[in-house]
Amino acid sequence: MSKGQAYLDNVETSTGLTPRRFIELADECGLGSAGTKTGEVIAWLKSEYALGHGHAMAIAQVIKHRDTIDIKNAETTPEPPTSIGRLWLDGKDTRPW
Repeated sequence: MSKGQAYLDNVETSTGLTPRRFIELADECGLGSAGTKTGEVIAWLKSEYALGHGHAMAIAQVIKHRDTIDIKNAETTPEPPTSIGRLWLDGKDTRPW
């Protein structure tokens, strides 16, 4: 398991929310658009969910990059050249590995 996946799993354990749910919540708050600055998303995650900076940054990257890091699209979306690897966004208990 990648370090990035471990961060996402830890956030899910502490908040009860999957990374995919954080994407939905960001969209509902107007923080999921391409023009939103990462710092705004991090501040929201720290304030609303009491995440530390590293965990907030991991979730913010999921929100910003969405399907380019989603394992479900591995066959249709090429992995970015600087990727830390594909990440599972639908909850640690449903992860296939």
